[in-house]
Amino acid sequence: MSESYFSLSSNEQQEALQYASAQSGRPVHLLEKDLWVVWTLKALFESSAGADLTFKGGTSLSKAYKLIDRFSEDIDLTCNICRLIPGRTSEHGELPSNRSQAKKWVKDINVALKEWITQDIQPILERAMQNENMHASLELTPSGDTLLLKYPALTSGTGYIAPVVRLEFGGRATGEPHQTQGVVCDMASYIPELDFPVAAPLVMSVNRTFWEKATAAHVYCIQGKLRGERYARHWFDLAAIAKSKFITAAQDKAVAQAVAQHKSIFFLEKDLAGDAVNYLDAIHGKLKIVPVGHARLALEKDYAAMTNDGVLLGQHDSFESIMDACHTLELLCNKR
Repeated sequence: MSESYFSLSSNEQQEALQYASAQSGRPVHLLEKDLWVVWTLKALFESSAGADLTFKGGTSLSKAYKLIDRFSEDIDLTCNICRLIPGRTSEHGELPSNRSQAKKWVKDINVALKEWITQDIQPILERAMQNENMHASLELTPSGDTLLLKYPALTSGTGYIAPVVRLEFGGRATGEPHQTQGVVCDMASYIPELDFPVAAPLVMSVNRTFWEKATAAHVYCIQGKLRGERYARHWFDLAAIAKSKFITAAQDKAVAQAVAQHKSIFFLEKDLAGDAVNYLDAIHGKLKIVPVGHARLALEKDYAAMTNDGVLLGQHDSFESIMDACHTLELLCNKR
């Protein structure tokens, strides 16, 4: 039986990381964080809570679909809305009939989600760490919807990527369409004599993830302001999708409609004039995913920071190439 990576001494782990880095060309600190990302997914989806969770976002594109060649560090998860507020939704999680009702739902969802995270999710991860003698800690952010798994890093980069796995939970959807996908550690194939974590999460479809990202990019272009760091990843991911077989996602009007309707109810955003962003217009010929002016410069700066920390693995496109790909994608999405 092979020895587990996590049973090795710190020196042995460091040697393994250095070896895998030399073989793969990937930064040591990213290989290390990837181990913790996969371990966390394994612990969650092997637990009783796994059936109510859907893994989504850029990390799912990287780890489950092997679609993007960048390191994605956060774990975005949707807790089935039917589990949080049973009795008000059917198994398909229908939307509230209006914004007023949606506000009531959101209030109840936020309370139920925080309770579920503290009473179910956090204990699950704490027991898993205790059972495997993992020296990490968990912290719930003040918002109540994010857990921070802080691990004892053996390596470091520029500081852009922190030794913390962010588990960001949402509870306003069912997570559908989704399917089970296998997830392995990036360094596993380079050291086959060691055992590394393997996970089998329920993963959101690429089509849904595409339209979630496209509409998020649309809001940014309308508002012209970044919300924190590490935001350029969305455009990198959109460009990667545009150059893959999953480009068909841009033509999936049923999923686009579902995302637009869902965001119109649950994620109201306003433009610079104070008017509500019209998601339905965005999916019917008016999508904007290429920023201009100061918004473009801010995005370019964030993209450079990603590049400098080795987040973009192997050869990668320039920022201008990313923007060109997104421009072509914008035209495709807006084609009637």
